[in-house]
Amino acid sequence: MSWIDATVVTALALPMASAVAALTAPPARARGAARASIAAVALSALSWSVLLVRYLSAGAMPATGLSHTPMLLLLDPLTLALALVVSCISLVVHVYALNYMADEPGYGRFFGLLDLMTAALLLLVSAGDLLSLVAAWLLVGQLLFFLLGEDRSRAAPGRYAFWAFMVNRIGDATLLAGALLLRQAYGSWQLPVLFERIAAHPSLQLGGVPVLPAAGLLIAFAGFVRSAQFPLHVWLPYTMDGPTPVSALMHAGIVNAGGFLLNRFAPLFVHVPIVLHLCFVVGLVTALLGSALMLTQNDIKKSLGYSTMGQMGFMIMECGVGAFSLAVYHLIAHGLFKATLFLNSGGVIGQARHDDGVPPDDIYTFVVEHRPAQTARLPWLLAAAITVFVPALVLGLSHWLVAADFFHKQGAVVLLFFGWVTGAQMFFSIYKLPSDNPWRSMALVFLSLLVVVAGYTVVGHLFERFLYPDPALRDALYAAAGINLVAFDLMSVLLVLVLVGAWLLTFYAQSLTLQGRRGSLWNAIYLNLYALFSRELYLIDVYALMARFAERAAHRVNLALRWI
Repeated sequence: MSWIDATVVTALALPMASAVAALTAPPARARGAARASIAAVALSALSWSVLLVRYLSAGAMPATGLSHTPMLLLLDPLTLALALVVSCISLVVHVYALNYMADEPGYGRFFGLLDLMTAALLLLVSAGDLLSLVAAWLLVGQLLFFLLGEDRSRAAPGRYAFWAFMVNRIGDATLLAGALLLRQAYGSWQLPVLFERIAAHPSLQLGGVPVLPAAGLLIAFAGFVRSAQFPLHVWLPYTMDGPTPVSALMHAGIVNAGGFLLNRFAPLFVHVPIVLHLCFVVGLVTALLGSALMLTQNDIKKSLGYSTMGQMGFMIMECGVGAFSLAVYHLIAHGLFKATLFLNSGGVIGQARHDDGVPPDDIYTFVVEHRPAQTARLPWLLAAAITVFVPALVLGLSHWLVAADFFHKQGAVVLLFFGWVTGAQMFFSIYKLPSDNPWRSMALVFLSLLVVVAGYTVVGHLFERFLYPDPALRDALYAAAGINLVAFDLMSVLLVLVLVGAWLLTFYAQSLTLQGRRGSLWNAIYLNLYALFSRELYLIDVYALMARFAERAAHRVNLALRWI
């Protein structure tokens, strides 16, 4: 066994061994087992970092003995990057939980389940055959159920854990069906062999049904469910009653699995553009609704849950426009900052029990009490010009300097468009907020936008070449995501008109509200929209009615069977 084989085995085996030790340790030694879990995960993260450095220094990973075992492991760039992220985030969560969960009765069991979840995620991202991938996918969903229901003294965590378990079983079934379909059609469980045969026979049919569109749709649907895409997102914000470390790990690693799954099967999606178009539509709707629902929540963890839903929508949408590597970069960035947000939310909740933290400042009176602050503002036309042109200029120049052919790809144009919308919205929001020195506020926003865009562009392009070193595959992904030029232009114009109209509506509606016209049509529209989003589009009520109907139907069937 080479040193690379030994390092991979160590990285996977350490969390498993630590889980066994934590689950079998007596309560008196639970804290020692927890410290051993931290050490095991730290060594696993170190092992993956060594493998990544080896790949970066050599430009490739040599064939290992593990590539010829029944359970094939892939050591490609996607595996190395995500395995390192998973192990590092798990290490942070372990360290945080050492004291945070100290008073819980199932302290040792919790760390054992956390170790098992880490091992399952590492197996998922490194699986090189369909059997291992599906098994790890199912195991992650099962362990999530146990972790979310860790607090057995209350009914709510267990109820919503079961809800999440049942919803995820739908995606598990479609992934299993897609894997079986691919195995039956192409005759191999191993992913490298499978992708080679797909490239050689992309139009293969089974029983008169095209294999790749059906398999691609089943696999994409599994990613939609695990990444909480609309309308199957309802399980995500309602799992916040679970322990905060579990929320951090779930939102930083588990819910991102949809983006990983789409990237793992990228050689398949090259041949099914219709599925990529579906990913774009589903991701777009989820991103918009998740961001809107986030703004109407009064529970900090639930608000973060809907924020994750919106970010997952952007990640799926990036896959839909062919920017698969950018979706992985988004996955990593989101995992890092969302883990931090959830871990800090525990401290915020503790502080809020003593102090509500709502100071009577200018922003509070402006937003809640509708009283404008007496502060200076930039001229309206100048602010509008800055809002519209500065983000477009920064985004355009940054991408032009990095890759001259970037603007020839429709997916790149879509990403630029959403980047422009985000930047323009940021400038517009700063203009609306009160400020003693508006020029300074705009300058700080401009500098932050410049740093973020420059870093995102440079890192995004370098990361694309790291994950997909084959330029033919990169171009094929963008080409597969392309749509009719006329339809693309019409969609772009329509979205611009809708967004500009929404900005104008927001501006004038707030102006009318601040002038005291509380009974105006604008106020009625905004109040109804707020009621709609604060009730979460009434989807929960619809699902509750469906559940009661199913329960009554099952009861009647049971009574009928008794009479037979």
